[in-house]
Amino acid sequence: MKGNAPERLVINWYNLVNHVYFSPDGLWVASSSFDKSVKLWNGATGEFVAAFRGHVRPVYQISWSADSRLLLSGSKDSTLKVWDIRTKMLKQDLPGHADEIFAVDWSPDGKKVTSGGKDWVLKLLMG
Repeated sequence: MKGNAPERLVINWYNLVNHVYFSPDGLWVASSSFDKSVKLWNGATGEFVAAFRGHVRPVYQISWSADSRLLLSGSKDSTLKVWDIRTKMLKQDLPGHADEIFAVDWSPDGKKVTSGGKDWVLKLLMG
């Protein structure tokens, strides 16, 4: 924000946006949407950087690794995916759930991820 008035960057979307999240270092903003993608934006300018595609249903939730290098996504398609910000590619498919995934998070040490879903299961994945 500059002065008394906030700066605005309006980005038109074609589907509902489920989650937006600044990276811990503040360099990036990630968003997840019903368009089945995770999108990456420059955290300073708001410019679009990349779209991560691989989910086949809406993406509900995202979470950053503490070092801002990786992004975790959970989807209605019951999958968990890890995206590499440097290469702008899928790094890993993780064991998913039996139904939709509504919540994901990354441990502060970067060694574990957790997820929760419609299947009434909380998963803790290590390594």
